[in-house]
Amino acid sequence: MRTHERVLAQIEENLRTGAWALGERLPGERALAEQMGVSRPSVREAVRVLEAMGIVRTAVGSGPEAGATVVDRPAAGLGAAVRLHIASGTLPVRDVVATRAALETWAVGQAAARFEPETDLTEAHQLLKEMDEPEVSAAQFVHLDQQFHLGLVQLGGNQLVEAILTGMRSVVGSYVTAGAERLPSWATTAVRLCSEHRAILDAVERGEAQAAEKLAHDHIWGFYEETGLASE
Repeated sequence: MRTHERVLAQIEENLRTGAWALGERLPGERALAEQMGVSRPSVREAVRVLEAMGIVRTAVGSGPEAGATVVDRPAAGLGAAVRLHIASGTLPVRDVVATRAALETWAVGQAAARFEPETDLTEAHQLLKEMDEPEVSAAQFVHLDQQFHLGLVQLGGNQLVEAILTGMRSVVGSYVTAGAERLPSWATTAVRLCSEHRAILDAVERGEAQAAEKLAHDHIWGFYEETGLASE
């Protein structure tokens, strides 16, 4: 095990045992190096890895915000890892779609099962209204679409699933955008997608979990198949 990996293992243990809590600033680089009996460059490298993983946030200076602080950004690390693996060709787009479909379908079903009359869906309805506007470009539509989908996932109540799908957001956006550019008539597809969004949201509001799951599944896979990306 390399030195910075030993530092990571010790930091992980401190987080697991609660020695360091969310929002707490870690000891300074010099102090950590002395505590762990390693060099400052090894500590620096470990902290950089933790920042990339969304575990800490670093800031320079000497004020209360300086140094490394434990934060809760799991989506950052997950998203970066997925993006890099796809860019390297190790993760096929179809696997991304399958993972998204499996997790999001389940989450939407949970959102329907957990739905209460007082649940606020104002934002979801507003997003549908904005996607309906004829002057919305494909890029704007994809952005609104992602907000809508992640809002439903959040209603599912599973923080890990939410973090994974939030982390995959840019990857999903990339394949959706690429797919939209292949379509003979984006406007026609956009109208259909909006109709499907409404059907999914209606099922959630009615508390019909199975219907919501099927609609979400068909919606995600239907677009993927329509774009022709499935044949690659």
